[in-house]
Amino acid sequence: MIEFETDIKALDYLNYWFVEITPDILAQLPGRKEKGDFNQRLLITLDNKVQWQAGILALGEGSGLITVQKDRLKKIGKTLGDAVIVKLQKDESEFGVPVPEEIREYWVQVPESKDRFDALTPGMKRYILNHISTAKSTEKRLERTHFLMSNLLLAPQGKETFRFLLGKD
Repeated sequence: MIEFETDIKALDYLNYWFVEITPDILAQLPGRKEKGDFNQRLLITLDNKVQWQAGILALGEGSGLITVQKDRLKKIGKTLGDAVIVKLQKDESEFGVPVPEEIREYWVQVPESKDRFDALTPGMKRYILNHISTAKSTEKRLERTHFLMSNLLLAPQGKETFRFLLGKD
């Protein structure tokens, strides 16, 4: 695990708040040799209170950034410019994001949907899982699961796109 202190910064032109990962910190990342600096999933913890799964984006000049949603900062009583303790550790989870129970159950009932899901790129898998898990109610998560998995089964193999899965193609 890597631990360091940094300030909450802003990228105004993108309306992002973030913590900077300097080149010396990037050099310590556990998955650097296999995946490089910006192609790995991590568990991020701020001030030992808030934890989530994310990746590092390139910031420039050898540094990276991890975006921090304002609601996460609110939970720890911090805002732009405040110092935070950041802990980074390798994310050992299967997909790099939580898997909603609704999609797990769907895969049991429709096994071919799991086969098609497994053939997707890691980014497409995370997109689907995030889209489902951001729904606040079980009913909405079930609705999104059925919609996305049904469209995935209809998509030509190897030609799956976000637009197709969302029913826009």
